[in-house]
Amino acid sequence: MLFAASGGYCQNPSCSRELFIDYPEKRIHVAEMAHVFAANDEGPRANTALSEEERGAFENLILLCSLCHTIIDKAPEVYPDLVILAWKRAHAEKLRSLFGVTFFEKRSDALAAIERALRENRQIFEDYGPHIEDAKNPESGAAERWKRKVLQKIIPNNTRLLAQLDANKHLLNGNELDTLEKFRQHIDDLQARHIEGYREGASRFPAGMSDILKG
Repeated sequence: MLFAASGGYCQNPSCSRELFIDYPEKRIHVAEMAHVFAANDEGPRANTALSEEERGAFENLILLCSLCHTIIDKAPEVYPDLVILAWKRAHAEKLRSLFGVTFFEKRSDALAAIERALRENRQIFEDYGPHIEDAKNPESGAAERWKRKVLQKIIPNNTRLLAQLDANKHLLNGNELDTLEKFRQHIDDLQARHIEGYREGASRFPAGMSDILKG
């Protein structure tokens, strides 16, 4: 959920550094999960009233680049909890303004807004998905590449798609609304597997998404 909410960028609005960086030979990430209130009673912005579960909850976490994480924890008096929570809200608002709350009157316009993300996800799956030949060889690195693509591209794209479709439900017919709900569950399963580490089988990408808003 945290990686999806970040959209691939540091959630400090004055930074917004890309969390995945390309080099000729490899790609690295500089993303770090930071606590709003410390994970323990001695850490920065500690709140002894919080339970262990509350300290590790999504609401108490923010995704930052390694530099911003270091800064807020070394100067907690400058970056209290209210400031960090405001960062998280501002980042969410920025993402919504970019791709989450665009309302359209025509199906064709709504389709144009989601086509690029759908096309990119489909190409990534075809080139890197677990069905490719290299995936059968544990030494090939195919599984790691697929997981990286899921975290870096597919999940953020899915977040954009879901937000855009939710904003334009009035343009969807009955079958498309059913497809949207199946897509919502697919996203949840994908995040549970690749972010939260659950090994349960994930639901398949709903076939109806390929034709949604068409015709």
